[in-house]
Amino acid sequence: MSKLRIVITGAGGRMGRTLLRAVLEGDAFTLAGALEHEGSAYLGQDAGQVAGLPFAGLSIGSDVAEAVRGADVVVDFSSPAASVRLAQHLAGSGIAHVIGTTGFSSEDLAAIAVAAERTAIVRSGNMSLGVNLLAVLTRKVAAVLDTSFDIEIVEMHHARKVDAPSGTALLLGEAAAEGRGIALDDHAVRVRDGHTGSRRAGDIGFATLRGGSVVGEHVVIFAGPAERIELAHKAEDRSIFANGALAAARWAAGKPAGLYSMVDVLGLADA
Repeated sequence: MSKLRIVITGAGGRMGRTLLRAVLEGDAFTLAGALEHEGSAYLGQDAGQVAGLPFAGLSIGSDVAEAVRGADVVVDFSSPAASVRLAQHLAGSGIAHVIGTTGFSSEDLAAIAVAAERTAIVRSGNMSLGVNLLAVLTRKVAAVLDTSFDIEIVEMHHARKVDAPSGTALLLGEAAAEGRGIALDDHAVRVRDGHTGSRRAGDIGFATLRGGSVVGEHVVIFAGPAERIELAHKAEDRSIFANGALAAARWAAGKPAGLYSMVDVLGLADA
């Protein structure tokens, strides 16, 4: 069986370098392209050396059309604007698109949904098995407990993370809202400052911490009368996200057009 031809975007970033290493050291994929934005210091550099590996003979470029020509799947950890443009470029191409980028606006997500009508897109705020199991558990617990249990989501990431709350925190918030049968946008509280008054029953709160080199920590708190339930996940290495993204790439290649999530990839849709 021939290897799938894969393109990595955001190749010079933390996740990009982790993905390059996983692809170049593994045997499931052929690295068909590596992309960075115009002006990136990584442009023209060898993908293998950027990943801390021997010379791979493939330079990081910025020409999307050239990089994806003949590819089976693109794994994308770039920026919201770049991911939307890429989704639109790949629509109708037959090339699957795995999106691990976070920080999307509602307009961005709508544009991705339109592109998914013409190609297979897997989008998730977190690609790890553990976090997606946590989301399933969060949905189930939220469905069981009534609004006498307040839901708070606490997350911490490294100092250089640019979006808040994290994509994972929002994924968990969506799971909690789904369990409650409500819309997250109508009940999310992302900022508290000053004299805010009493907490409104049914809200889903977010607290964001940033510092150091923390890969990712998330806690979903169900705080009820005289008792508290906490569901937690701590990421210790970015390889868990890379492994999940590559599992999504293998799963998505050749799939019909549609917008999928890691719940679909991991077979947790009915869990």
